[in-house]
Amino acid sequence: MLRVLLAGGGTAGHINPAMAIAEIIKEHHPDAEFCFAGNPNKLEARIVPQAGYRFEPIKIEGIQRHLSAENVKRNVKAMHYLIHSGRRAKQIIRDFKPDLVIGTGGYVSGPVVRKAAKMGIKTAIHEANAFAGVTTKLLSKQVDKIMLTVAETKNLDESVKSKAVVTGLPVRRAFERKTKQEARRELGFSDDDIVILSAGGSLGSKTINDTVEKLLKWYQDNGKDICHIHSYGTYKDYAGYVDKLEADGVKVKGNKRLIVSEYVNMPLSLAACDLVITRCGASTLTELEAVGRGAILIPSPMVAENHQYHNGMVLQNAGAGFVFEEKTLTETTVIDKVAELIDEPQRMADLSANAAALYISDTNDRIYDTLRPLIEGK
Repeated sequence: MLRVLLAGGGTAGHINPAMAIAEIIKEHHPDAEFCFAGNPNKLEARIVPQAGYRFEPIKIEGIQRHLSAENVKRNVKAMHYLIHSGRRAKQIIRDFKPDLVIGTGGYVSGPVVRKAAKMGIKTAIHEANAFAGVTTKLLSKQVDKIMLTVAETKNLDESVKSKAVVTGLPVRRAFERKTKQEARRELGFSDDDIVILSAGGSLGSKTINDTVEKLLKWYQDNGKDICHIHSYGTYKDYAGYVDKLEADGVKVKGNKRLIVSEYVNMPLSLAACDLVITRCGASTLTELEAVGRGAILIPSPMVAENHQYHNGMVLQNAGAGFVFEEKTLTETTVIDKVAELIDEPQRMADLSANAAALYISDTNDRIYDTLRPLIEGK
């Protein structure tokens, strides 16, 4: 029986591809067993077990580069976790006895994949972005295979490019299962409603939360019967978001047209909506393409090489979305664009069709073809 250990987390952008890869492998090996290693204090500790997978905790944190009294304390804790992470990774590997270990990014994948490689276990990593992350660069010389989302992935050492394969980014099967009508019935919306989904990533975004607050107020003040689903994120600073909306005059509680939660069922919500307001993480954009949904895109400026902006421009250039950088946003930028689009539903439909045309439909085959030699050689 095949046993696969996956490591990745911190955000949904690392967790969802890991679960998608598990689904791809299970399609070919129905009796395969899976285990996910992740941080017990992060999002993966909740959503991985909810998906029915075994979860093993390993504490690991990133080093903060900006020096402050608070960050010094965090770095001391991070170093403590790092010192003990190798031992914990070895314990997880010995207990589960995997034939294959796959990392999908985030600090947690580092010690697990590295330890597996040292123990002679077959290993692979997947890099979502066009600019390879720190963990990918550190692991690239030790793993057997490197899976890339795009051929243009930069800053990988020339010595490892021979084992790199462009596979695209996998998405969970759940993103392809529901029709718009089925999803709307499940959420309590009608076929004739205009439904907008907004999210700032699994942790949330202050910019998008503030923007959506203004948009929800605009609906209410102007009699717009829009259905809106908003995920405000799991970051502790946003815990009182619904109460803040209510205090500012936005009726959320008991409003059947609004679903506002820290984390929503994204496959269901994407299937139900007509338009998305979101960041430009690689995983998010691939999900938009898989489901076929146009978007208003607000890239995070706090990322390496401004890669979210470039990710978003791929959709804008294909007529699948509109990119607005934070530095150009005004209080009405998003409201004005939403107002345009809801008055012309065909434009939203065109955006969605153009997004669907970008989707790499054989990503799952490419990923399994890359992993198959490692599986067969176990």
